[in-house]
Amino acid sequence: MSTACGQRSRVPSGTWQHGGVTAATPSPLFPAVPDSPDAVLEGLDPEQREVATALHGPVCVLAGAGTGKTRAITHRIAYGVRAGMYPPASVLAVTFTNRAAGEMRGRLRQLGANGVQARTFHSAALRQLQFFWPKAVGGDLPRLLERKVQLVAEAAARCRIRLDRNELRDVTAEIEWAKVTQTVPEDYPAAVAKSAREAPRDAAEISRIYGLYEQLKRERAVIDFEDVLLLTVGILEERPDIADTVRRQYQHFVVDEYQDVSPLQQRLLELWLGDRDSICVVGDASQTIYSFTGATPDHLLNFRVRHPHATVVKLVRDYRSTPQVVHLANGLLAQARGRAAEHRLELVSQREAGPEPVYTEYADEPAEAEGVARRIRELIDAGVPASEVAVLYRVNAQSEVYEQALADAGVPYQLRGAERFFERPEVREAGLALRGAARAGGNDTLLADAVDLPSQVRAVLGGTGWTPEPPAGSGAVRDRWESLAALVRLAEEFARARPQATLADFVAELDERANAQHAPTVEGVTLASLHAAKGLEWDAVFLVGLTDGTVPITYARTDEQIEEERRLLYVGVTRARRHLSLSWALSRSPGGRGGRRPSRFLQGLRPGSPTGGGRPGAGGGVERGAGRSRRRRGPVRCRVCGRTLTDPGEMKLMRCEDCPSDLDEELYERLREWRAVRARELGQPAYCVFTDKTLMAIAETLPDNEAELARIPGVGGRKLQRFGADVLALCAGEEVDANARTDAGEQSHEQVDEEAPETVTEAVTNLPEK
Repeated sequence: MSTACGQRSRVPSGTWQHGGVTAATPSPLFPAVPDSPDAVLEGLDPEQREVATALHGPVCVLAGAGTGKTRAITHRIAYGVRAGMYPPASVLAVTFTNRAAGEMRGRLRQLGANGVQARTFHSAALRQLQFFWPKAVGGDLPRLLERKVQLVAEAAARCRIRLDRNELRDVTAEIEWAKVTQTVPEDYPAAVAKSAREAPRDAAEISRIYGLYEQLKRERAVIDFEDVLLLTVGILEERPDIADTVRRQYQHFVVDEYQDVSPLQQRLLELWLGDRDSICVVGDASQTIYSFTGATPDHLLNFRVRHPHATVVKLVRDYRSTPQVVHLANGLLAQARGRAAEHRLELVSQREAGPEPVYTEYADEPAEAEGVARRIRELIDAGVPASEVAVLYRVNAQSEVYEQALADAGVPYQLRGAERFFERPEVREAGLALRGAARAGGNDTLLADAVDLPSQVRAVLGGTGWTPEPPAGSGAVRDRWESLAALVRLAEEFARARPQATLADFVAELDERANAQHAPTVEGVTLASLHAAKGLEWDAVFLVGLTDGTVPITYARTDEQIEEERRLLYVGVTRARRHLSLSWALSRSPGGRGGRRPSRFLQGLRPGSPTGGGRPGAGGGVERGAGRSRRRRGPVRCRVCGRTLTDPGEMKLMRCEDCPSDLDEELYERLREWRAVRARELGQPAYCVFTDKTLMAIAETLPDNEAELARIPGVGGRKLQRFGADVLALCAGEEVDANARTDAGEQSHEQVDEEAPETVTEAVTNLPEK
């Protein structure tokens, strides 16, 4: 390991093994405060120790994913405070989220460094603005506008520009981008053209809205969050006396996630610092994924230019992920191009070996979702907590099929960073429009030229903003279109399965799907976009939908945009500690033409693919996504009329929706009552016991034994073991005692659930601290 001065650090013999760190002793929940400055350094690896002891001059820490950067910088602050080098009140540590700032403060307290300020940029600036405003300007600080959307809407209305809810969100985001890049309204069109940015509306229109928005704020004496930074910068630039006061207070600075700094935040940081150089920045250019908000890695990459004598330390020992996951992450970046790629870090895993990443190709998206849900069910059954599993996708509209598949598999889930599909405003609006059109029937003029169900749905959704071609660019407008397009595809699939179905039938199908996906009452598998996953980690990660056109997204056209998409996938890969699965589907719908290609970023990484300039991936193997699901994906025929079934709900019932039903309604109600009791006992949503469709299938087939019950879709081996005895007793007309569950099968299952986690998490609990 080379230091910034070209010298090599001495590594004590017997301590460091094969480039790794010996396992640390697990710390208690509330660890004792170190009793000396030297004790603060205990447990740090050589590079982390170098960061912690570099207390003078500018320091740049290039920290890869999972390398313990927060540990390094908090120990640096604590060592400086405990050694008497830093008065606690003279240190300001800034980061980007309240969660990260809170975590930093907590760690500093545990290390005995009370009194250090750890805040977000906005929080630190707001405190200064509140304190100095009466002296610099006079009077009270204007009221802070927490939500600017309403004022942007009013500005647009005064400009006679009509914006729907999603366009309003996009225009608001554009105004925020303009302000953090220090672009005034009249310069916005030129700035957009220069940056090759895809504006959600005509740039001249946004410029007008932006200008009037600023005017309305002045008239009403309010400021927004970007103004907090702008006004603080203005006061520090115009009032040297106030700037000197701030600099006397804060003499040492630490900046986390430095690759995400905007030009405005960088200017504020420079004003805080003045002509001093006591600053430590930490970041990773390979994790720059928010350039659309104004973030740029240039400040990180240019740090040595601004500070030629800076100490630069690289953290590459990865304590999060197994060697197999790290090897894939390194291989992904090895193919990268551009300036950020030139500064990529080659990570070295410190964990024991784990399973190889799994690459799986599926015939269509429903098959992919079912396959992923099945693998997740297997991991949970093996002892991996559901909260330690994540499904990550590129756009929020991809969530619906995974919500459905997980519900069918009895796996609780939670969405992060987006509303659940049927709760999204555009989906609710579309549902209302479809319901109204179904009631109006032939009296609705929108349906005059529609010849079948899909064309009726397209006609109705056309009135809510759907178009045959996707909009250019990204953002809320694209997300809205993706949600509506998912409804159009659903209508097409529904019509193929039921050629005689009406619009009212489709609305009923939507209602049933929405009712089957109520929010879980317990923690579950995380469903999240790749952007929302930044800063998080799980034992098992499923990266799904990895096809060209999705990863990278279709509107990523320039080399810079393509490389940011690659970094986004890199962030997804490095979220996984042990299990990593990458999958893609050749077509969107069952029976569709399989013309899709796996993401170009996997070239040379997935086994059997051309190298594409990168190192081939080690181990693994491309599975043909069917495995056990291939049997279910084969022809399933209606047990009444014999027609081939394609709709998942009909496949569960094993009959066409409109074929005669021999449902035992009394049994069905008894099953529903029993399910409600079991769900309460387990602390899970009702659908995690059995979905409504499965209960209907049971009440229609009236199974006499376990073999007949097991043949019903939705009743797997695990559910047969847990609930089979109860269900068969109910089918036989017997009473089931909800308070007496002592059958051997249930006892066996509970025993497995208690014991399995010990073996699965054994390696994790013995890892060194980050």
